[in-house]
Amino acid sequence: MKNITLASLLAMAGIFMISCNGCQGNIKENNRQKESAGIIKTEGTKFIKNGKPYSYIGTNLWYASILASEGEGGNRERFCKELDDLKSIGITNLRILSGPDAGSDLANPAKPYLQNRPGELNDTILQGLDFAISELEKRGMDAVIYLNNAWDWSGGFGFYLKECGYGDSPNTNEDGGYNRYVDYCANFAREPKALDMYYSYIKQIVSRKNSITGRLYKDEPAIMAWQLCNEPRAFSKENKELFAEWIAKAAALIKSIDSNHMVSTGSEGYIGCEVDAELCERIHADKNIDYLTIHIWPVNWGWAPRSNPDSGIENACAKSAEYIAEHIAMAERIGKPLVIEEFGYSRQGNVSGTDIPTGSRDIFYGFIFSQVKESVEKGGPIAGCNFWGWGGSGRPRDLVWQAGDDYLCDPPHEPQGWYSVFDSDTATIGIIKEYAKTINRQ
Repeated sequence: MKNITLASLLAMAGIFMISCNGCQGNIKENNRQKESAGIIKTEGTKFIKNGKPYSYIGTNLWYASILASEGEGGNRERFCKELDDLKSIGITNLRILSGPDAGSDLANPAKPYLQNRPGELNDTILQGLDFAISELEKRGMDAVIYLNNAWDWSGGFGFYLKECGYGDSPNTNEDGGYNRYVDYCANFAREPKALDMYYSYIKQIVSRKNSITGRLYKDEPAIMAWQLCNEPRAFSKENKELFAEWIAKAAALIKSIDSNHMVSTGSEGYIGCEVDAELCERIHADKNIDYLTIHIWPVNWGWAPRSNPDSGIENACAKSAEYIAEHIAMAERIGKPLVIEEFGYSRQGNVSGTDIPTGSRDIFYGFIFSQVKESVEKGGPIAGCNFWGWGGSGRPRDLVWQAGDDYLCDPPHEPQGWYSVFDSDTATIGIIKEYAKTINRQ
C-alpha cells in the first residue's frame, strides 16, 4: 500500500472542502433563483420576468379580495371563472385593492370592510386576498396591490381622517361638495396620526403570510408590485412637499419589509400632482419607486363632453397622445418603465348598462393599446396597461350599488355599468384579444 503523508491528507481534505463549499454555493444560488422565479424586476425602462422582457395588457379588478373570500360578498366560483375568462382573452395582469376601509356614511362605500378600525382587519377578506394570489399564480397571472385610496369609495384617506376626529368625508355629489372634499383630504398629508395609522396598515399587509400557499407575501411570485395608493394627491399646492415626503417614506417602509417586489405610486401622472410635472417626476425618481404610473380619463377630465362622449373621441385620443408623450419623456429621463394602469371611456351617450353600444370606447381602447404596442416593439418605456375595468359575468341591478349586488369595475359611488367591460361586450373583447397577441410578453 502506498504511504499517505499528512500533507497529502490535508491536501485531499482541502480539495474536498473546496468542492463542498462550491456545492453549498451552488445550492444557495439555485435556491435563490427558485425563490425569485416569476418575481418581476426592472432593468432600465423594461420589466424583466424570469430573465426575459415582460409586457402586458391587464385590467382593474378592485373587488378581487372580497369576491375571492368566503364571507359576505364572496363568490369563489365566480372569481375563478373571471380569472379563466380573462386569461382566455389575453389578460395577464390585475390591479386590485387590498380591501376597503370603513367609509363615510355619505359616500356609499364598498363593503364589506377589510379595516373596520385602525389595525383591526377582517381575516375573512384577508383570506380572500390569499386565495386571489394563489389562484393568480396557478394561471401565470400577476397582481398589483394598492394599499390605500385618495377617494372615499373604499374609505381611503377619509377612513384615517375620520379616525383622527375630522368627521365624515364631504358628499361630492352636493353643490360645492368636490371642493369641500379636496379641502378635507388635504389634511391627510399633514396629519401625523393619520399617516402613522396608514404605515401600521402597510406593515400588517406586506408582512403577511399567505394562509393557502404558506409563503410570506414577500416571496409570492404572483405579486408584481405593491402600490402606495389609488390616485394619491396632495390636494393642495401647499402640501406638495409633505406629499413627496409621504410617498418617499411609505415606499421605503414597504421596501424594508419586502425587498423582492416592486413598489409604485398609483399616481395619475402630473394631473394627480397638482398639475406639476416636476413634482410628478421627482416622486417617481425616488430610489424606492420602481416605475411610473399614469391614468387617463378623457370624459372625467373634460377632454370629451359628458353629454356626448362620442362627439369628443377624436379630441380625447389627441389629448391622451400628448399626455402619454409627456410621461414617456419623463420615464426616459429617470430611466424607469411606464404603465398606463387606468384608462376608460363611457358607453354611447354616457349611458350605463350592458346593452349600450361601445363604439367610442372601442376606438379609445384600440388607441391606448396601439400606444403600448408601438412602445413595446420599439423598445420604449411603456411596458403595460390596465383598462378600467372588468365587470365580467356581473350585471348591474340598478344604477346605485347596494350590498348584495354584483361587484363590477364601477365602484359603488358611480353609476353601475358606466365603465365596466362585461363578458357580453364582444367588440371590446375582440380588440383586447387582438392586441394581447402582440403586446403580451412573459
